[in-house]
Amino acid sequence: MGRGQYGDFDDEEAIGAAHKSYDSGITLFDTAAVYGWGYGEKLMGKAIAPFRNEIVLVTKGGREWVRDNPDRTAATVSISDRATLLRSIDESLERLNTDYVDLFLIHWPDHTRSFEEPMRALEDAKAAGKIRHTGVSNFSPEMMAQCREHSPIVTNQIGYHIFDRRAESGVMPFVESNGMGIMAYGTLAHGLLTGAWASDHAFGDDDWRANGANFGLASFGPENLAKNVAVVEKLKDIASDHGKTVAQLAIGWVLANLTVTVALCGMVNDSEVEDNIGGDWEMTAEVKQQIDDLVMAEGAGVGTPEMEIAT
Repeated sequence: MGRGQYGDFDDEEAIGAAHKSYDSGITLFDTAAVYGWGYGEKLMGKAIAPFRNEIVLVTKGGREWVRDNPDRTAATVSISDRATLLRSIDESLERLNTDYVDLFLIHWPDHTRSFEEPMRALEDAKAAGKIRHTGVSNFSPEMMAQCREHSPIVTNQIGYHIFDRRAESGVMPFVESNGMGIMAYGTLAHGLLTGAWASDHAFGDDDWRANGANFGLASFGPENLAKNVAVVEKLKDIASDHGKTVAQLAIGWVLANLTVTVALCGMVNDSEVEDNIGGDWEMTAEVKQQIDDLVMAEGAGVGTPEMEIAT
């Protein structure tokens, strides 16, 4: 719901999708300050207002942007010094029209300072009643260990989907051994696993996916996109065998990993909500292996457990 980075959508449809999600049993809503340079939080605040206290509201900070820059594709920077972080929490609360968030995450690691500084700031915000739980996003096991010395972080929100298994080798074992949970983003491979893309799919100028890269992978690049769309067509056949759409197959695959507690999906209209709701099903180990064998053999620009995650 962050306008200016994720392509075009209708605000009222997106708000309606949030309402339908809640009515369908969705209990967690995730956003971030940097989505649309604050616009995503404002729209989320409007959307969840009728049921704010009935859901888990998650937002992320510690990622700043040039405030007077109209170019929403411009790079942002990780800044999590105490003053900036505490200010950004207040700004997020104002945009979300709430006096607390259930879970606040450091969006990306800030390598210019010790992780003690942002963690202590989050603990102070927790003591002030502004946040209830702390977490991180895109952090390595070593970084999480340092954070946990100063704050009992409960989650790492990290990319994980059929085309990206990089989190399996280091991040997931750490999370599991410390009683935490994974919030998996990119569940639908940032759109690839919706099944709606053609081999020559074109992205808008305001869409971050236009450069062909997705968080250190090149799954959407011109050399890989057609191959991966062909893989998705075969995944559709596997999904159909089980009475599912490919999006529902993708969600079920992510949830089949017991370290995952949340499979995040973007939904900006009612039809997307209806499709994604069907992704909550029990996938057998045999079906998961069938998917893994296909993607590992025929996918291009795929993230494997042996690959390092950019943090």
